[in-house]
Amino acid sequence: MSIAAAKSVYTQEVSELVAGCLEGEQAAYAALYRRFAADVYRLVYGLLGDTEDAEEVLQDAFLYAMRNLARYDPARAGLRTWLFRIAVCRARNKRRRKILPTISLADLVDGGRERVELKSAARPAEESAQRASDREELISALNCLTPKLREAAVLRYFEGLTYGEIGQVLGVPPKTAESRVRLAHVALRRLLEERKVLEPGTARGGGG
Repeated sequence: MSIAAAKSVYTQEVSELVAGCLEGEQAAYAALYRRFAADVYRLVYGLLGDTEDAEEVLQDAFLYAMRNLARYDPARAGLRTWLFRIAVCRARNKRRRKILPTISLADLVDGGRERVELKSAARPAEESAQRASDREELISALNCLTPKLREAAVLRYFEGLTYGEIGQVLGVPPKTAESRVRLAHVALRRLLEERKVLEPGTARGGGG
């Protein structure tokens, strides 16, 4: 199946679930939750860093979404993006000064454009310990970002959203979203270089 065909099938399935929810079908509610709950949870957990808070925001976001599903306009945004927008708003009220990412340090600061390398490459037997150490440094660095930059970074690196999608979630133009991601990228790299987690000047130009 081609990518276009797969997207068409996905869109049709989501449209049918939304229609079912609007008609009050409990099975449709359950199916919609199963399809998107993991993505929404990962997003809010990335923003809050607390499992209980993330679960609370997840439930709150879906409850609000189901109550306001009639307002959803598929011509303006995909359902996943719409749910993310709701979740980010709810997470802002629950945000804590900590984040527990589930991606590698190198992947985060790469940003799809520039590649920075860890100062020392871990041997296979040391990878687990190195990853834990990197994660601790990353937590600390992310917590130093402003909420706006942290939100943009999590949406970009955790969820893989495009700048346009990030803009839709945060209610800003795509260029603003791109600017926030770039600023977050630069700030993270500077912080990690200052802490000697990254080798200064090791970034290589990337495509895109």
